[in-house]
Amino acid sequence: MAGIVEPGSGSPNAAPPDVDAATGVAYWKKTSNLMWLMLAIWFVAGFFIHIFAPSLNTIHVFGFPLGFYMAAQGSLIIFVVQLFWFAKRQNEIDEEFGVAEE
Repeated sequence: MAGIVEPGSGSPNAAPPDVDAATGVAYWKKTSNLMWLMLAIWFVAGFFIHIFAPSLNTIHVFGFPLGFYMAAQGSLIIFVVQLFWFAKRQNEIDEEFGVAEE
């Protein structure tokens, strides 16, 4: 089964980073806060905006009702930008706590 990584099959010389308990708690707090922020953005872009779509349909953008445009295009754009921003921010957190991947 090519492509599957078995547990413990990593580099035998690669030791996990030494992180004390206080640093681990601080790391998890920042990571958890970022996760909750991403979930909130996802909820607003995925559900909250769509609630108001019918009232936005009186405005037209490129010939399409704004409500349709926000539902069909706007949310997807927000999700893609959110993914890249999340990855960048999580890498910054990893580097800050010395657990970044190479």
